[in-house]
Amino acid sequence: MRATVGSLPFGSFSVQLHPVSGVVMTDKIVVRGAREHNLKNINVEIPRDQLVVITGLSGSGKSSLAFDTIYAEGQRRYVESLSAYARQFLGLMEKPDVDQIDGLSPAISIDQKSSSRNPRSTVGTVTEIYDYLRLLYARVGTPHCPLCGREVVRQTPGQIVDQILELPEGTKMYLLAPIVDDKKGEYRHIAPELAKAGYTRVRVDGTVYDLADFPNLDKQRKHTIEAVIDRIATSSDIRQRLTESVEQGLNLADGIIKALQADTGEMRIFSEHYACPEHREISLPEIAPRNFSFNSPHGACPHCTGLGSRLEVDPELVIPNRRLTLAEGAIRPWAKTTSRMSWYSKLLDGVAKANGFSLDVPVADMKSSDLRIVLYGAPDQSISSEVPVAAPTIPTTKVSFLTWSGATTIPIPILSAKKSKSTWRSGNVQSAMVNG
Repeated sequence: MRATVGSLPFGSFSVQLHPVSGVVMTDKIVVRGAREHNLKNINVEIPRDQLVVITGLSGSGKSSLAFDTIYAEGQRRYVESLSAYARQFLGLMEKPDVDQIDGLSPAISIDQKSSSRNPRSTVGTVTEIYDYLRLLYARVGTPHCPLCGREVVRQTPGQIVDQILELPEGTKMYLLAPIVDDKKGEYRHIAPELAKAGYTRVRVDGTVYDLADFPNLDKQRKHTIEAVIDRIATSSDIRQRLTESVEQGLNLADGIIKALQADTGEMRIFSEHYACPEHREISLPEIAPRNFSFNSPHGACPHCTGLGSRLEVDPELVIPNRRLTLAEGAIRPWAKTTSRMSWYSKLLDGVAKANGFSLDVPVADMKSSDLRIVLYGAPDQSISSEVPVAAPTIPTTKVSFLTWSGATTIPIPILSAKKSKSTWRSGNVQSAMVNG
């Protein structure tokens, strides 16, 4: 829109205003008298909403104009517009050596530098655009069911009760009200407050305690604390009690309640805020910025943890020469036997005896089922072997009920736990890793 703001002897003049904020709009950035660093009192007009490239010889003042003048002034004005509380964290930037800059908005700056080796650092995170996008998505986004794509709607206490009663009769469960959801702190005040409110049990990091036995928590670690509202077994005659417990839990936890099945450990989250009307088992927590962060476990892919790729062990690199036997060192990361590596030899010998195969048979002639046990382990099987309890340096001890996790998993802790002077181990482990 345009507004008349003044008049001259030959007529009136007007400026263009923003339709919402009413701020004067302009189609260019006007710089007058820029003298920062080696700039010689220059005047320049830069068009807005276009891609503008500043070129010139080295030392001609390109960076002084773009970063030290235009960007610095845009950031200074933005910081000055914030509250005094916010400015104490950001700090006040100095005004650049320039007479006047018009048409300038808050700016971001991406410096020219070598690429970062940190896979969690992107243009979005470095410029902090990512923070604003996450906040935008959390505030204006609409959740949808991951199964059918329908918009997720709120649930009433009656709907929550109906869903719980649809479970098989006699299903034992805990009704839990989340108090702390994966946050750091000691939370010493929670137990007295819950006791005062009439509760007797609490679930901390997956374990149920009496309030009198509330554990001492590490303030540097993240914890999840839930108040135990009720313990029930589903039946048709507990609707009244269940309704009261659900309403009590929703009031305590700001509209969220969890149902934990005691036998299976299955957890269902019910919310007064978001639930799919078609797939009633789908219930989502309230959208928060951390749900859109690949650096947070609440938003990251559970398989790659937000990196976009993951390292996996390639069996062909673990056993590159299948004509060798396991006793001859067919497993490459363990090929160079030393006194420390006898731990793995003894462990592998116990696996072979427990499963009835020989270490003196070429890998190419082994049964596929036996080779699968060697590579990927037998988690449901217990073996007995003369191996050290904790580390290869400890004298050999008879150990029973030892679980074999496979040759593709054991080398990885060796590499990550401690750097060794024996470089062949880390090199062989690295050669066995591939990008997944």
